[in-house]
Amino acid sequence: MTKQTVALKTLISDFKLESVYLPERDVMVSNANVNRPGLPLTGFFEHFEPSRIQIIGKSEYFYLAELPEEVRIKRLRDFMAKEPIAIIYSTNLTPENEVAELAKEYDIPLLITPVATSEFMAGLISKLSVYLAPCITRHGVLVEVYGEGVLILGDSGIGKSETAIELVKRGHRLIADDAVELRRVSDRTITGTAPEIIRHYVELRGIGVIDVKRIFGVGAVKDVEKIDMVINLENWVQGKMYDRMGLEDEYTDIMGLKIISNTIPVHPGRNLAVIIEIAAINNRQKRMGYNTAREFNNKLLENIGM
Repeated sequence: MTKQTVALKTLISDFKLESVYLPERDVMVSNANVNRPGLPLTGFFEHFEPSRIQIIGKSEYFYLAELPEEVRIKRLRDFMAKEPIAIIYSTNLTPENEVAELAKEYDIPLLITPVATSEFMAGLISKLSVYLAPCITRHGVLVEVYGEGVLILGDSGIGKSETAIELVKRGHRLIADDAVELRRVSDRTITGTAPEIIRHYVELRGIGVIDVKRIFGVGAVKDVEKIDMVINLENWVQGKMYDRMGLEDEYTDIMGLKIISNTIPVHPGRNLAVIIEIAAINNRQKRMGYNTAREFNNKLLENIGM
């Protein structure tokens, strides 16, 4: 897993930020946390992290305004000397002239948002958490089936893409084919998307590359989806014992999180799209508290008097 960064210009575009001063250099953000610099503006810099975007809200703004000019300029200079990655004024607050001058002197981006401080911080942290989440790429297919994000894995040529097209024809949605970018956005959630260059495309052997969005419409595709379960496709091995009851849950480890999974043997005559639909519905039922396999097992045990 490589350390992720996001260009400040991307955040400026996402949140429609107004630029008071923007360096000519490319500013890359690597810290998903943000900070309100109340204590640093009083002169306390222990544990201060300049890699965090600094948010100036009404409390900081009016605190600085009440300080004597000499004190205010010294506090601001001490603050700017720490070279924070960027400073954003919320609630349409306008930075004083000395702030803009110091930003230019220390080459620090100075921006303004009309959004209230708490609302803006929540949105910014959420966006940064996605952009900067640990990321890996897996060979597979990601589809949304009945609201469940299903990651289909298996050897090349086993039929993942064909199964995805069949699912799309049955009303489900494609997120990624061939390469799936997986991001751990929280301690409980992994999301998947497709690399920009191949987004909404599927490769079918013998046909070539097709544009799913153009052929099936915009309702047949989706840009990002949470991974709810993993389907492992493998060639049917004669004599191998496959799970026929489903009493024991299988899991696939992805970036330290255990995702519920099923192994489906591929054999001529098996309708993989229908099987994956059933697996998705069954997984949703389990999350809602109903386990068919355990219910059936309990009935069997009652029947034989155990």
